[in-house]
Amino acid sequence: MTTEFDFAKALAREAGTLIRQLREDAPLTQAFKNGNELVTNADLQADALICRAIAARFPEHAILSEESSPTLGNPETINKPLWIIDPIDGTVNFAHGHRQSAVSIAWVEAQQVRCGVVYNPFTDELFAARLGGGATLNDEPIQVSAVTELRQALVATGFPYDKSVIGPLVDRLHGVLAHCADIRRLGSAALDICWLAAGRLDGYYESLSVWDFAAAQLIATEAGARFGHFSPVPPGSNPQFHATDILIANPSIYPQLLAVLQASHQSDGISPQIPA
Repeated sequence: MTTEFDFAKALAREAGTLIRQLREDAPLTQAFKNGNELVTNADLQADALICRAIAARFPEHAILSEESSPTLGNPETINKPLWIIDPIDGTVNFAHGHRQSAVSIAWVEAQQVRCGVVYNPFTDELFAARLGGGATLNDEPIQVSAVTELRQALVATGFPYDKSVIGPLVDRLHGVLAHCADIRRLGSAALDICWLAAGRLDGYYESLSVWDFAAAQLIATEAGARFGHFSPVPPGSNPQFHATDILIANPSIYPQLLAVLQASHQSDGISPQIPA
């Protein structure tokens, strides 16, 4: 695992340097996948760099990447070492000149995420974790916050490109905002989860794609977070890769936020019972 971990950290920094230079030095070209999801030339070039490096170093490994191989298949069905890649998580931020974007690289072996790296080249922050080895930010140990009351918690979330499903999400947002201190929508799921790992946020929930959170969820859990879902995981599915209705929080906040999220599906106005 050390070999793959060191490789992933170095590769994330290399890809991060590329995307930072592309934004600074060259006009970005933009297109939309599925009519509404932004992709830039920097996404594609970073993806190519990462995939070439993995293929050269680990030719027997599989790669699941948002840009070049999003339909490779369910990670649970891939019976070989697997890299899960998001070359730029937070592309909209990236294209608009915001600093909240990152390269995300996870390595999976035997259906278990073994190491994860998330690198923000605009702040030079590299979040990383190995299974059982703790989590770090620029090689210094990090851990989740010690906040114990949801009413004092800072919670992050995000919203989908598909606005046809926005109604229930707004209802859920209303429920959470009524019980927490405040909500943040920062635009990069991978960094949101890593910020939770570093104690900058206390809870996070959203439905994602696996490349958005594969690396970050390991970083968060190694920092002491609890990872799960606020709707049922299909029987037989590996929760690590189930991307719908994700919930991550410090251990004290998790059951309280879970109760609020589950109650948000109700329409009778009953207030959720928040665990003590």
